[in-house]
Amino acid sequence: MTVEGTAQRKNTRGGSKRTTAAKATSAKKASPAKARNSGRPEQAEQDQLVQLLTPEGKRVEHPDYSIDLSPDELRGLYRDMVLTRKFDAEATTLQRQGELGLWASLLGQEAAQIGSGRALRDDDYVFPTYREHGVAWCRGVDPTNLLGMFRGVNHGGWDPSTNNFHLYTIVIGSQTLHATGYAMGVQKDGADSAVIAYFGDGASSQGDVAESFTFSAVYNAPVVFFCQNNQWAISEPTEKQTRVPLYQRARGFGFPGVRVDGNDVLACLAVTRAALERARTGQGPMLIEAFTYRMGAHTTSDDPTKYRADEERAAWEAKDPILRLRTYLEAEGIVDEAYLASIDEEREALGKRVRDAVRAMPDPDDMAIFENVYADGHALVDEERAQFAAYQASFVDADAAEGN
Repeated sequence: MTVEGTAQRKNTRGGSKRTTAAKATSAKKASPAKARNSGRPEQAEQDQLVQLLTPEGKRVEHPDYSIDLSPDELRGLYRDMVLTRKFDAEATTLQRQGELGLWASLLGQEAAQIGSGRALRDDDYVFPTYREHGVAWCRGVDPTNLLGMFRGVNHGGWDPSTNNFHLYTIVIGSQTLHATGYAMGVQKDGADSAVIAYFGDGASSQGDVAESFTFSAVYNAPVVFFCQNNQWAISEPTEKQTRVPLYQRARGFGFPGVRVDGNDVLACLAVTRAALERARTGQGPMLIEAFTYRMGAHTTSDDPTKYRADEERAAWEAKDPILRLRTYLEAEGIVDEAYLASIDEEREALGKRVRDAVRAMPDPDDMAIFENVYADGHALVDEERAQFAAYQASFVDADAAEGN
């Protein structure tokens, strides 16, 4: 199943044919947010989150996870999130303008990605999905390389061995198996590095993820599974994926799981750092569920207004990861107006660089999709190539006719 392989559809919540007219009318009036909570265990959203920074920007402590960052490190986390959000917004706009074929936005998930990304050591290895733009930023991957892939002018755009950051994986959940196998190799090599695999709440329903949990537990592999639970697997809410909080699934496979406030960059950093160190020291895998929210569409081909209530998004906007960190930094005197202005300038400069770079990229080679399918060629592929070439030529002929 690929990112675009699931049907784009509304979440119908209709009752059975036996439902009374009164109940049917009441169901129609219910908001999608209320309707989708009806099947979830009441305690699920109230399970304790690991949180170090409240939505109001207040610093709190946790008995199991603590972190002590310098002012420079705190400012760096803010900068990372601001610039990542700007890059993401530019990419969405560029897709709307026809410059990219598709884009999967990370809007709202900046804290989960920057926090976990900054917890990594250089020798750790990352297996991402297709939405880990913030982690790519932390690993030093040029944002324009990500856009080249979505424009169709390259097959990834970076050398995974250079940044220890694997190519984006479009097939849902498969990267968790790749990460587990790689971690088993790291273990056999006797290295003390760790591996981290990113996936979403929807991918948690894939068999690949369950298999990777089994192998990693049995072989005590040094891998951290980082699940960004952004509440929606395209148009399916979390309660259609699981009847228990996702982090509790790890217990059934024999390793620990923890739920962290995915909009709290400090908590994400502290929990991921601890999980990675645990893996490096031979204590095996761990599952982190970053409880966050996808503020935008699943991808630019999706329309979330068909299945999500506006009230739901508004509630999560109040938990914005960038705003809460800025509130804390301002209250503590760690940033001033001059610093914030410099970040704004850097943000706008990044946006311009991204726009200029994408528009300077060549158009994809229309016929390249037929190359390298088979080593020695294939009659059917040759036929399809000829048909597509004729189709493309028809546009040239039409333009020439209009010119005459």
